[in-house]
Amino acid sequence: MSLRPDQLLQVTPAGLYCPPADLYVDPTRAVDRAVITHGHSDHARPGHGAVLATQATIDIMRLRLGQKAVVGAQALALGEAVTVDGVTVRLVPAGHILGSAQAVLEKDGCRVVVSGDYKRRPDPTCEAFEPVASDLFVTEATFALPVFRHPPDGDEIDRLLVSTRAFADHCHVVGAYSLGKAQRVIALLRRAGYDAPVYVHAAIERMNEVYVRHGVDLGDLRPVEVATAADLAGAIVVAPPGADLPGFAEKAPDPIVAMASGWMGVRARARQRSVELPLIISDHADWDELIATIDENPGELWITHGREDALRRYLEVRDRPLRTLALEGYDDEAGA
Repeated sequence: MSLRPDQLLQVTPAGLYCPPADLYVDPTRAVDRAVITHGHSDHARPGHGAVLATQATIDIMRLRLGQKAVVGAQALALGEAVTVDGVTVRLVPAGHILGSAQAVLEKDGCRVVVSGDYKRRPDPTCEAFEPVASDLFVTEATFALPVFRHPPDGDEIDRLLVSTRAFADHCHVVGAYSLGKAQRVIALLRRAGYDAPVYVHAAIERMNEVYVRHGVDLGDLRPVEVATAADLAGAIVVAPPGADLPGFAEKAPDPIVAMASGWMGVRARARQRSVELPLIISDHADWDELIATIDENPGELWITHGREDALRRYLEVRDRPLRTLALEGYDDEAGA
């Protein structure tokens, strides 16, 4: 007799829980057993007794949380399966950042897929999203409004490069989240033929080292902290949004401020951050990607966090139920 999806996955105060395996997926507090979909801090927290994740995610967690914060970690390759108390656990690519994965749980003919954060478009820094049919699909909905249709990332990088040529004496400072977005922006610049040094903030430099160890070529990278005024004239700097850059104002007194985020499609957001060159580059699925993914999964649908109203209407006219979890502890802003 097959299990029902709600027997294989349940919602608890600590997050998504699989009772047959006694494990959680991206729990919001420390638990005995956790499957971690990726290394962003709203999904990867310290203190778990045992962690199952990709090697890249484990490496990212150890860098961000400390070696002692990630004990009992077991690395699982993408596509590899392991059995935990009769439940088959498999990680498949999510296309979000390096090491990101969807958690696939199967037992007695029932399959549940927890997406974590994901996107469908190609990314030179991580493996592409892999759709998996399921009886229950648990999805994020960060950009679940029809207004969010992200342009091709190559077009946004071209806009940045056009600006560097038009303002060749100015430094361009690109605000980008230190894990995922920064490395993607750099890799996209390299793919577009930009081979000059890219200057990076120290927080990004440490994360770059993990990416390089996992085979992502980011080209010539240099610390912005030791760059001279001559170095920065006409250069591209990548730094976390709002990061402190000591002495930077003296070396690059009139920089052009850019920011890479899916939220840069909202003009008010760009104005609030005094962004002169908004770059709509997101590591989350836009409306069309969400709809394509949901349509590929005809089973039950749960939303962990995000904007569900438009999705609810879309599904209502197709007689498909939707359960909104509104899980606390997930951040729609970081890394978007």
